[in-house]
Amino acid sequence: MNRILFLHGFASSGNNGTVKALRQLYPDVEIIAPDIPVEPAEALPMLKALAEEKKPDLIIGTSMGAMYTELMHGFWRIAVNPAFQLAETLLKNNGLGRQQFHNPRQDGAKDFLVTKGLLESFREVSSQCFTGIDDTDRERFFGLFGTHDTMVNHYDLCRSHYPNCIHFDGEHYLNEHTLGRAVVPVIQWIDDIQQGRSKPSVFICFDDVLRYSHNGEEVASAPRSILALMKNYDLRFVIPADQDGLHTSMDKLDWLETKIAVPAWDRTCLTTRKDMLIGDYLIDAHPDCHHSDDFMGTVIHFGSDNFKNWDEVMTYFERLGGQ
Repeated sequence: MNRILFLHGFASSGNNGTVKALRQLYPDVEIIAPDIPVEPAEALPMLKALAEEKKPDLIIGTSMGAMYTELMHGFWRIAVNPAFQLAETLLKNNGLGRQQFHNPRQDGAKDFLVTKGLLESFREVSSQCFTGIDDTDRERFFGLFGTHDTMVNHYDLCRSHYPNCIHFDGEHYLNEHTLGRAVVPVIQWIDDIQQGRSKPSVFICFDDVLRYSHNGEEVASAPRSILALMKNYDLRFVIPADQDGLHTSMDKLDWLETKIAVPAWDRTCLTTRKDMLIGDYLIDAHPDCHHSDDFMGTVIHFGSDNFKNWDEVMTYFERLGGQ
């Protein structure tokens, strides 16, 4: 991936913390982050012209910028906590009157005025959302929705138009933690597709690898290790179905969706036969259960003398170098 266009939220600028974090995470990628004009009738044509000129590999938008991102057809897009009904969101959270910009703007502007006319302009732009979508647009759009977002919640609306809508454990505003756990995995997926990468597959069993079976505690270093593994491996998550029944399995699935979140989205299976999984590696704390010993790839016995914890597992994979 060579170029990302980032579209900021309402009352922000291209000089915000998320942009700075993206530039640190991807020093070899050009991050284009314009100051979006307040007036949507000026903003949308400017952004479309910029995208056509720069031809970014990916467009990422947050909140208001995510609304504009949805309208940028023909590009790979990630919309984080999109404010598809921005006028109503502003009335609920900010109201009319003079507002302060949260971050420095290139033109030096410190504040701006929210009027009824501006709200009507946002309603006009919002009415254009979800129009003219084709199958390629649906495939190349990802919506990310924080489960603790108290400002906007348009998951159901977005899901009615796009299949790739994912919850993550976070609030409305991104920080470095949620950026790494929610947005970076999707960037990785998109980059893999664009580059045509074929990665070795790693199945990660749930019990005592991600969460201890008896006390429900999170295994130390698991989420951080999973993000690191994603760079070189195609990850899948396995919940062994057993006599505990469907309720227990769904509890484990809920835990995955909360604690692991985006990396586990659409990549989790329930099975009683691990030998039927087709992959290169299986990380399993109980290789004597559910036919793990017949798995066709390499079984990594988590908790054994050679793989006592995730640090030792990561050392093993680092030595493999993506093989």
